[in-house]
Amino acid sequence: MHSFPIDYIEPVFRPPSEARSLILPVTNGCSWNRCTFCEMYTQEQKKFRARKPDDVRADIEKAARTLGGVRRVFLADGDAMVLPTRRLLEILGELRAAFPDLQRVSSYCLPRNLARKTVEELAELRAAGLQILYVGMESGDDEVLRRVNKGETAESTRSALLKMRAAGITSSVMVLNGLGGEVLSEQHAINTAHLCNETRPDYLSTLVVSFPQGEQRFRAGFGEDFVPLSQDGLFREIRLFLEHLELERTVFRSDHASNYLVLKGTLGRDKQRMLDEVNLAIANPGAAALRPEWMRGL
Repeated sequence: MHSFPIDYIEPVFRPPSEARSLILPVTNGCSWNRCTFCEMYTQEQKKFRARKPDDVRADIEKAARTLGGVRRVFLADGDAMVLPTRRLLEILGELRAAFPDLQRVSSYCLPRNLARKTVEELAELRAAGLQILYVGMESGDDEVLRRVNKGETAESTRSALLKMRAAGITSSVMVLNGLGGEVLSEQHAINTAHLCNETRPDYLSTLVVSFPQGEQRFRAGFGEDFVPLSQDGLFREIRLFLEHLELERTVFRSDHASNYLVLKGTLGRDKQRMLDEVNLAIANPGAAALRPEWMRGL
């Protein structure tokens, strides 16, 4: 029996839709790693570094010998797009050579890392196999982004997503329900919807902000006025967000394990139906198919 060909530095994260993908680490950790709501790469062993080309190449070669029929590859960790375009093209070329059945390559993406890449470079990466980028928008409100030390603005995220669209790269955008607490909930919902309307992501998902390791780090940056949203408050924020979305073909999901209410549909075809489901959860939570607390998580 063969052992798995890649020796990961744990923990390893990937989007739910990459469950069947080969996870190939090309960086370790996250080059920003200062967002106060994120605990993914805070461990000492996850300190950011780009992996050596020879080590990445060796992992690809071992995987090609050991695994059959790899069709999808996710470039880990949280920040593969920080690598120069030249280096990313080398990796994509090695993947195509190693896996004849390869259909797509994907990665997380910090908007700031596309500021240094042109549309032409992104189109070249798309032609080489990079099809999907997962972008943590989190919020479209600059005050919320500043308070959580995201290191981005609405404009930096807008620029990145528009570049991706121009280059033909599929965008999957993540928004954090409850990130602004009670005091910033309304502007968080409305301004995030406006940013989504301007950038028209292909996929849009919501997660509920949570703090498994405690709220101290988050509160220290956000300010003393942070009050977490109740379940009802989360539903009302999602309703406001959906009401202000003006999208036509975006696939929408709130099915991540952190969500109490699972919503699935295509905007705008299913917008009213999803709003009806949210309204039911607000008016009569007992009649809505809510995820029980013990099943929620990151």
